[in-house]
Amino acid sequence: MCFLCVNLTQRDKSLYHHTLFNKMGKEITYIKGDATKPDAKGCVIIAHICNDIGGWGKGFVLALSQRWKKPEDEFREWYKSQDNFKLGEVQFVEVEHNIWVANIIGQHKIVNGKDGTPPVRYEAIEAGLIKVGDFARNLNAIVHMPRIGCGLAGGKWNIVEPLIIKGISDKNIEVTVYDFE
Repeated sequence: MCFLCVNLTQRDKSLYHHTLFNKMGKEITYIKGDATKPDAKGCVIIAHICNDIGGWGKGFVLALSQRWKKPEDEFREWYKSQDNFKLGEVQFVEVEHNIWVANIIGQHKIVNGKDGTPPVRYEAIEAGLIKVGDFARNLNAIVHMPRIGCGLAGGKWNIVEPLIIKGISDKNIEVTVYDFE
């Protein structure tokens, strides 16, 4: 359990809410819930990680596709066109008024390499998050996401979290990270 949550009441623990403050920008807020159902006012960007081979069918994308078909359809079209479809790039898809999905290509293939290297590509996630931060700033949006890059991609949160701070939070943009319950 997080050292910040040790002295919380049972009610607060059930909400599982703690915040990481950084020195330059906004905070990252952690909650339990469903990142496809952001409880926020104003414009929201839901960021997640995609692979560079056009695969869509496991992990967080299943929840996205269950809620909206458009992110998957546009991702598949982007892959077919190969128009700037590469690691570090981002496709922004408006799914509802004031709700966008950011398809970040931050995973190389879908399985570990022969040497055991996981598919996550931190430099691509970093490049993508910078683009998400710029897009969010232009829209005056906030960003919601699951623990990107740490599921099927095999990444480590202690590496991804600073990339979120650098790419988004340090631009004074609110970020909410969801742990699915």
